[in-house]
Amino acid sequence: QVQLVESGGGSVQAGGSLRLSCAASGIGYNSYCMGWFRQAPGKEREGVAVIYTVSGLTYYADSVKGRFTISQDNAKNTLYLQMNSLKPEDTAMYYCAAVPYTAMPLREYGYKYWGQGTQVTVSS
Repeated sequence: QVQLVESGGGSVQAGGSLRLSCAASGIGYNSYCMGWFRQAPGKEREGVAVIYTVSGLTYYADSVKGRFTISQDNAKNTLYLQMNSLKPEDTAMYYCAAVPYTAMPLREYGYKYWGQGTQVTVSS
């Protein structure tokens, strides 16, 4: 059974940085698509950044390109999201998700495993 546990959220001023972590268990050396999604109050959950764990191929939402970087540490089975130049509109609950494969990596539908989320708040 795959389990995902996020950490690293918090409050930061605009222009600041945060790094989110997602500790994964049950994935091992299998190929997965792992990603970060976020949901702000009153809005739908949206894909932020995704990585295919074996190929290293990444995808980013246009709104975070150049500011966010997704990465993985296979030895630690941990997924990261480095968030720089944060804006108030980045405020949301951030979720880690995983699925063996999806043809639409930035779409939440189809992701099988989800973490509990970590809150990111960016003040102006």
